[in-house]
Amino acid sequence: MDTTPDISAAVRRLYDTFPFPPDPLSDEPPPGYNWRWSWPDAYNFCTGQKPPKLDIRILDAGCGTGSSTDYLIHLNPEASVTAIDLSEGALKVAQERCRRSGAREADFRHLSLYDVAELEGEFDLINCVGVLHHLPDPIRGIQALAAKLAEGGLMHIFVYAELGRWEIQLMQRAIGLLQGPQKGDYPDGVKVGRQIFASLPENNRLVKYEKQRWAGENRRDECFADMYVHPQEIDYNIETLFELIDASGLEFIGFSNPGYWQLERLLGKAPELIERAQGLTERELYRLIELLDTEITHYEFFLGKKPVNKIDWSDDKALLAAIPELSSCMHGWPSQQVFDCNYQLINLSSAEFEFLQGCNTRTVGDILADVEMGLDEVRSILSKQLILLMPGQI
Repeated sequence: MDTTPDISAAVRRLYDTFPFPPDPLSDEPPPGYNWRWSWPDAYNFCTGQKPPKLDIRILDAGCGTGSSTDYLIHLNPEASVTAIDLSEGALKVAQERCRRSGAREADFRHLSLYDVAELEGEFDLINCVGVLHHLPDPIRGIQALAAKLAEGGLMHIFVYAELGRWEIQLMQRAIGLLQGPQKGDYPDGVKVGRQIFASLPENNRLVKYEKQRWAGENRRDECFADMYVHPQEIDYNIETLFELIDASGLEFIGFSNPGYWQLERLLGKAPELIERAQGLTERELYRLIELLDTEITHYEFFLGKKPVNKIDWSDDKALLAAIPELSSCMHGWPSQQVFDCNYQLINLSSAEFEFLQGCNTRTVGDILADVEMGLDEVRSILSKQLILLMPGQI
């Protein structure tokens, strides 16, 4: 029996009751910087180079209350942005958020992700954060989005990981059992859940996990409801995640937190184990990492529709001819101490600082003629996402 309409209606009711995310509205642009929502930085991460155009079409698929939409508009001033969501209540908040922040007008649509084919044309960047895992049929959802992605376009996705949400799953089931016939009454579910946490012993594993990981954000009923009384959730592991990705027909470009997926982070003290792991496929290696570090709560990654043209800058002549541009996600510039795109502090050498000062108009070769620095150091700066490169004439 197809229960999709009932499940979709239940999800809509949750978000009409508790619009999510409950980020406060502001009369200023959104704070901070998420490079994953910046087309130049996301394109650079995925391809190694600055995008050929900035006047692109962006789709925020499942925008909720518009926090992501607000960033997408402000970080991509030349792009046109369309935002869709199943919840009319959340969409109203999204529209008010963008109006208050001074964002230019976006095209907001009350539309199911399944029905994205109703939108005209294709999109260069599709953002789908925290949505697919709440669909009754995520494969149908990702295939619908893939059909709207332009050739050479990118899709940014966020879905839940099962290993780091084990305690959450248990609490969800406990709340459902105690609600009984009232399951689906979301305010009652929040009340029951809070009573459970207040009653359990301090050393209870569920209580300790909630305090350690989620208590701060879950002070808000909207966050508590989204986490513990959601009517539909599918959690993934590496194996099921790649089943979803393969079904999309798109190319897996990579996780947007690549440092997490380095086995040396976990087994660096045992080089013989690192050597054994060299025989694993990429997916087997990912699976090994998540089995050894079970606190991962989500996967965030990029997909692309071929052809996605990539440059690794291993060719010295190509690198020397490229024109470097400072990344807009670098904070604290100009200074020898800057924060990178992930807000990690970077201490620049005098030569690196001088190199960055020469960016935006000159080629790498021209800058290096005046700076005592080698190409490997340029590649290091690039790997930290401090610069974007535009191919030049060789």
